Formats: sequence, structure tokens, C-alpha cells
Amino acid sequence: MKLSSLRVPLPAIMMLWVANATAQITVVPQSNSAPVSYASMTEVNGLLTELNQASETITGDLAKVRVEKWKADGDTKRQSLANLESIRRNLQTALPGMVSQLNAAPDSLSQTFKVYRNVGALYDVLANLAESAGAFGSKDEFQSLSNDTSTVEKARRDLADRMDKLAAAKDTEIATLHTQVQALQAAMPPEPPKRIIVDDTEKPKKPVKKKSAKPAIVPIVPKPAAPKPAAPTTPKPQ
Repeated sequence: MKLSSLRVPLPAIMMLWVANATAQITVVPQSNSAPVSYASMTEVNGLLTELNQASETITGDLAKVRVEKWKADGDTKRQSLANLESIRRNLQTALPGMVSQLNAAPDSLSQTFKVYRNVGALYDVLANLAESAGAFGSKDEFQSLSNDTSTVEKARRDLADRMDKLAAAKDTEIATLHTQVQALQAAMPPEPPKRIIVDDTEKPKKPVKKKSAKPAIVPIVPKPAAPKPAAPTTPKPQ
């Protein structure tokens, strides 16, 4: 029976592309990070060992897949080849760097989530490739890719359980710190009450200075000039 072209979910393939593109970015862990318990280190080492072994197995199985011989149309072959190459690049470049960062900071919730997200995208693309192999490839190809998909799915579940533990531990740590802060605040001596002094004594009133009346200004009226005496008249001769 001939099946139609199988497409991988776009978010999954985009996440693999982003992971492959940022594979060279490394994060140096802080030297003053909190010590890691033996149980936590053992759990992370087992999880990372499982991922490394799965990566080696998947890489070997991908090398045996012959998409060009599948009984499928051209679009399906091109899509399957693109998925196969994306998985191979992720296993060779992106995932090792994330594993190294998580190994350096086993109790880091952000680093654990980064690996979980990458493994989830890897699972989606690998599951689609295995489904295509079952429809168009050989029985051996389908069987090997199906086993690889199951291994990656188990790693994804283990990472999810690990994140649950880390989140619960962080919640407990925050609650403990909150209790300690409250205890320290309760042990501090209370501040003395502030005294407010009210000065209700009346202050003496300042005497009000009366303004002195200004003297009235009397206008000076000039005296009229005295009339001049009339000049004597001289009688005329006859």
C-alpha cells in the first residue's frame, strides 16, 4: 500500500535547526556554585551515559539507512533525507555541548531543561523518520530506527522526572530560606517607639509698632507784590 508523504512537525525540526546552529555556544559554569550531592551526581551521570550510548547507536543506524532506495515519491525522499541529516548534525554538534554543560552543573534546572527540550525535538524527528522507514524502507531499517526512538523516548521521560525533582528541591529551598528570614526578623529586638514632643506653650506676641502720623504738608502761597508808587508829574511851562 502506498502512503502519502509523511511530514515532521515544523516546531520540532526548527528546534533541531536552532540547536545545531547554536552548538558552538558554550557556557562556563560558575566556580562558586553550590556543592552537588552524591546521589544527584550519580543520577545525572547515569542519564548522560544513557544519552551518549543512544547517540552512538543512532549515528550507526542512520549510516545504514538508504533513503534513495525507498519506494517513495521524490518529495518524501527529500524530506526524509533532510530529517536524517538534521538528526545526524544534532547528535554530532548540538547534543554533546549540552551534555557537557549539564555535566558541569548537574543541579542546574535551566541546563536540564535545555537538554530535555533538545531530546524532545530529536524524538519527534526520529519518530517521523522511523515511520517513513516502516512505510517505504526495509524491515531492518524500520526495526533499528524504532528501537532508537524508544531509547530517546525513555531518555526524555527520565529528563522530565529529573526536572520534577529539581523543581521540588528549589521549592523546598525557597521555603526554607523564607522560614529562616522570618525567624531572623522575629529574633531582632523591636525598635524603640518614637517620641513625638508637642510644644504647646504660647510664645509671647511681638508688640505691634504703631506707625507715626506724617506731618501735613502746608502749601506755600506766594504774597502778592506791593504796588509801585506813581511817578510825580512836572507842570508844563506856559
